[in-house]
Amino acid sequence: MERIMLAPGVYLNTIEAQKFNRCRISLHFRFPASRARATAHALLPLVLDRGYADCPDMTELSRRLAALYGADLSVNLIANGADRILSVSISGIRDAFALDGEDLTAQYAAIALGVAFRPYLVDGCFDPEAVEIEKDKLKKRLQAEINDKRLYCIRQARRKFYGDAPEGIERDGYLEEVPGLTPAELYESYQEILRTATLDVMVLGADPAAICVQLEQAMAGIERAPAALAGFTAQPRALPRHFVEKLPGVTQAKLCMLFTSAAPLEVEEIDVCRLAMSLFGGSDRSRLFLNVREKQSLCYYCGSSLQSAVGCMTVDSGVEPDKAEEAQAAILAELDRLCAGPIEEEELEDCRRGLLNGLESLADSLSGLENWYYMEICRGGEVRTPAQSAARLRAVTREQVRALLARFSFSVAYLVTSPEGGADHA
Repeated sequence: MERIMLAPGVYLNTIEAQKFNRCRISLHFRFPASRARATAHALLPLVLDRGYADCPDMTELSRRLAALYGADLSVNLIANGADRILSVSISGIRDAFALDGEDLTAQYAAIALGVAFRPYLVDGCFDPEAVEIEKDKLKKRLQAEINDKRLYCIRQARRKFYGDAPEGIERDGYLEEVPGLTPAELYESYQEILRTATLDVMVLGADPAAICVQLEQAMAGIERAPAALAGFTAQPRALPRHFVEKLPGVTQAKLCMLFTSAAPLEVEEIDVCRLAMSLFGGSDRSRLFLNVREKQSLCYYCGSSLQSAVGCMTVDSGVEPDKAEEAQAAILAELDRLCAGPIEEEELEDCRRGLLNGLESLADSLSGLENWYYMEICRGGEVRTPAQSAARLRAVTREQVRALLARFSFSVAYLVTSPEGGADHA
């Protein structure tokens, strides 16, 4: 990957991807999360995805994308610790495969930049009709959270874990704030992002030269003042807290356990993190899968994941309501055994091979390549290729895995169960 700075806080990242018959252009705006603007930030991608100044109608936009040999457009917001990332991405066939020699790259760039920088406005604000439609969609999404009990349990656990910390700001906003959000407030939040966000333009399989010219034109007149990003922090250690929520209609209880390392993990430890998670609960060769699920039959599923930037490890599982306490004890016991007991060579290498295969497969898709390199950028430090990370992964030892897992302490357990469930705590 080649990375150059075009202006303060604006970077062009070009990734070699000539083996594909498609190309991809993405704009990633990264900015600190804001409690005051969280609901506006959640609504913004829904409104932007409807069209832009040159193509304000959703039907017209769909036709334009279809005319470009079925190009794909997406607008999303993701959370990255205490930062947010607003992304506009478009992908389609490369110029070399156009039937009539069309300059497809320029047209892709025009659409992506139009969505990002020239939205459809009515009287200087977002279209009130479009805003109301998308507010209704956002409202229904927030109301429907409880219908997915697994996701609901994880989010409830995170709310208890982070409290009022910036990392706990809701990515999807707050239900009670949706009705009062106005087009003017939404446009003000959008303008702030254009002024203050760090912008990374990712170009895969296309010539970046024309894109740079269009980008310069799109940003003309914007008074840029890039804001400092939130950075990475972790929750302090504390005595474990247990929460139980009893809901009608629950037949399979959901248990989510969160652990803190009390400090963000270093970039150099990422490959240790990957192997540690695969061994603990991130693969079908993990301790949680083989021992807690298969041998002890204590859960329907049980897996772990790690957010290294905020030092948070998550274990979530589906359990019988009367086995929740036993499952929690078994999960904690497996973590203790990994930290203090033997790690067999066979299980270590099985997990390592699975991760190495995953790293090799990243080069099989444009989105996989882009996600890899952009996450490397977000972590800071040296931007490594998948091959460089694979080399480091091969050198990770069981002692490093133990040392890393030993830094985590149990912080929060959240159990969603039936009213008849006997557990008073997880």
